[in-house]
Amino acid sequence: MVFDPALAEIRFGTGLSPRVAAPQGIDDMLRRLAGSDQMAQSYPIPRFDGQGGADIREYRDLLKARNAVRDTEAEEPARKALTAQKRKLRQGEIDMIRAQLLRGVMTEDGFRERLVWFWSDHFATAPRRQLYQHSMAAYPEQAIRPHVAGRFADMLWAAATHPVMQVYLDQQRNFGPTSVAAEKRPKKKLGLNENLAREMLELHTLGVGGGYTQADVTGLAGLLTGLNINEDTDMVVRPNYAERGPFQILGRSWGGDPKTREVDIREFIEDLARNPVTLRHLTRKLAVHFVADQPDEGLVEHMAAAMIGADGDLSAGYRAMLEHPVSWDETPANVKPPFDFMVSAMRALDVHPAMLERMNPRNIQALFLLPMSLMGQSWQRPNGPDGFPEADDRWISPQGLAERIQWSMTAPQTLTTRLPDPRAFVQVALGDRAPEAVQFAAKAAETEWEGVGLILSSPAFQRR
Repeated sequence: MVFDPALAEIRFGTGLSPRVAAPQGIDDMLRRLAGSDQMAQSYPIPRFDGQGGADIREYRDLLKARNAVRDTEAEEPARKALTAQKRKLRQGEIDMIRAQLLRGVMTEDGFRERLVWFWSDHFATAPRRQLYQHSMAAYPEQAIRPHVAGRFADMLWAAATHPVMQVYLDQQRNFGPTSVAAEKRPKKKLGLNENLAREMLELHTLGVGGGYTQADVTGLAGLLTGLNINEDTDMVVRPNYAERGPFQILGRSWGGDPKTREVDIREFIEDLARNPVTLRHLTRKLAVHFVADQPDEGLVEHMAAAMIGADGDLSAGYRAMLEHPVSWDETPANVKPPFDFMVSAMRALDVHPAMLERMNPRNIQALFLLPMSLMGQSWQRPNGPDGFPEADDRWISPQGLAERIQWSMTAPQTLTTRLPDPRAFVQVALGDRAPEAVQFAAKAAETEWEGVGLILSSPAFQRR
């Protein structure tokens, strides 16, 4: 295997940049990943267990206060307070989007950013209540980002028990049919909700065809009873909601006394996260995302063996992927999703951070969110819990491709005060990977905007 710094930034990072030096080896990439998270410090996003959650609770309380004084003299000031808080949440959502763009553009640790994007999509959520729609970026900040270089078990626990995931998959409706809570409210007919259990097995761990049955889903739903969120939107385990075990899941007996339910759930998640079937499913997804839609089986097995041998340590799987020669095939493979494409374009253009920092919400909507949606990727709103598609043909629809070309031709003029010379830009954007046809187009372009647009819209730049 011959390490290629430019390919490392294009395939495993957020794109080439004239400002940021490319990594000089696999050890360098993993060292940066294991080091301090500079981008999270430079461009902070409020966590759900911090200010992000506090702002949501404030909105909830103001909403209740407004509803309590309807048709009274107190309604108007209550409505104004609610409107002001909603405006604050909307501004906060824009600031979160801005921070994620800046992280991708400015990072010296592109592999970390890509891993955060990958795992956030693996544990995909979307707003199911108005209360949470402005806080989606706070979820991966707490559940995903701290764990991308650690143990999968820790990430699985953090994501599966997070309030946003619980609300998204209706875990708050999962009651033990014979629990204390159900007995106290017999008219409500409280019972199991299997959503979180099903997605945990089907999407988050074992995968479709991973050997589980409907009985396993029902058993896991029973084990998860009691897992809930409290009035402060914190994760809690309530024994009164929990069904008494034991539960038969994947050939073993789990759980028992509702009083020990949190420990029982954690023990099951630890075991599930280390399951070889889980780790093979994860390594295949990683290989598909980073290398090719149809990854080499030798690569997948090499990664799986490393992760299984390391008891679910994610960094072992990453190293195995980066050390395998197939990962460094020079032929461009995967199409960049819209967000990745925009970040890599801004990185190549050397967009100054102040340009994004000063951008108002209307311009962020017009320049990023609307085009992304037209390209097929609505911001943090996947179609379902399986996340956004990985297949290349899902990203190159006629409308999506037309919008990519349109953005390539128009956005750079807004994002930079002076466009680069296309003849130099082609080397910045693609390095030595620039095909002759793209180099010729860069030289032959009559204007700078036309040349830059042709480079960014070229298949060579759209793939990695």
